[in-house]
Amino acid sequence: MLGVLGGGQLGRMFTIAAHQMGYQVTVLDPDVDSPAGRIADQFICADYADQTALQKMRVQCAAITTEFENIPAEILAQLAEVCPVSPDAQSVAIAQNRIAEKQYLQHNDFSVAPFTVIDRTTAIDLVQDLFPGILKVSQFGYDGKGQRQVGDQIGLRAAFAELGEVPCVLEKKLPLTCELSIVLARDANGGMESFPVIENQHVNGILDISIVPARIDTALARRADTMARRLADTLNYRGVLCVEFFVAQDGLLCINEIAPRPHNSGHFSVDACITSQFEQQVRTLCNLPLGNIILHQPCVMVNLLGDIWRGEVPDWTRILGQPSAKLHLYGKKEARPGRKMGHFTVMDETIENALANALHIRKSLTI
Repeated sequence: MLGVLGGGQLGRMFTIAAHQMGYQVTVLDPDVDSPAGRIADQFICADYADQTALQKMRVQCAAITTEFENIPAEILAQLAEVCPVSPDAQSVAIAQNRIAEKQYLQHNDFSVAPFTVIDRTTAIDLVQDLFPGILKVSQFGYDGKGQRQVGDQIGLRAAFAELGEVPCVLEKKLPLTCELSIVLARDANGGMESFPVIENQHVNGILDISIVPARIDTALARRADTMARRLADTLNYRGVLCVEFFVAQDGLLCINEIAPRPHNSGHFSVDACITSQFEQQVRTLCNLPLGNIILHQPCVMVNLLGDIWRGEVPDWTRILGQPSAKLHLYGKKEARPGRKMGHFTVMDETIENALANALHIRKSLTI
C-alpha cells in the first residue's frame, strides 16, 4: 500500500501508474469528491493536519508521497519517522515558499532573475532597479494566482496592498526568448534520468502548450539539463522534480521555480515515453530501478481548461478522431474558468507536424 497526500489530477495519475505496477494506494484529501480519491483503494477524507488521518496513513502505508508542495513540511517530517516519504520535508519546505526558494538558489550559485523580498511597506521605498517587475506572494500562489505586474513604486505599493501585505517576492521582468522545464527522477543512490527539455507557452499565467523536444539548440538544452541535475544533487533529492527556466534575450538561463513532484509540463510522458513521470514517481518511492525515458516521437501537449465547457461537455471527437492524439480527462465534476480539467497530447514524426495538428485541434475546440 502506497500513500499519497493530495487527491487532484497528479494524485490520480500517480494512482493509475501504481495500480498498473501492482500496488494499492491510499489517498488523503479534504475534498470528498477528489479525482484521486474516487479511484484509490482507500480514501481518507480529512484535513492534511488531522492526526487521526495521519495515523491511519502511518499504519497502512509502506511509503508515502505527495502530489503538491503546499502540504505542511512538518507533516512530511512526522510521517518520515515511521516510513519512507518522498519528496523529503526539507525540499518541500524550500519549494513551498518563494522567499526560501529564491534565497536557497542564490546561496547555492544558481542563476535567478534579480529579486528582492517585500515583507513590509517600508521595503518598497528601497526598490529602484527591479521595474518592470512581477510581485508574487511567497506562499500558496500558482497558475498566475497571487501575482501582479508592477511598473513603479506606486504600482508596487498598490499591488502589495491588494495582495494583503503578506510576504512577497518582487522579481525583475526579463525580456524572454522562451520558457523551458526539465522533469527528472532521482533515486536514493543519486542515479538520475531526465526527460527531454520541454518548451512551455503560458496564457494568463497558466500553462497552455508544451512542446517536446524544445525547439532550442543542443548547447542550451545541455545547460538546462546540467543545471537541473546539479540542483537535484544539491538538494539530495529523491523522487520526481521539475525545474522551470527562463531563457532571457541576452542568453541568460535562470531558474524560475522548482516543483518537488510530477509537473503539468511532464504529462506528455504518459503517452510519448517508455516510462512516464508518474511511473518514475512510483519507482523512486519504492526503491525500484529508474525506467527508460526515451521519447517515442516528438509531441505537443495542450491543457484543457474549464473555459471551453460553456455549460456543456465539449465535443471530444475533435480529439479522439485524430489517430495520433490522446485525450486525458481528470474526473473533475465542476468545470470552472482557469481550472485544469484535462489535456491532450499529439505525436508525430516531426515537431512541426505535431504542433500544427495540436493547434488545429485546439482551434476546433474554440480554445
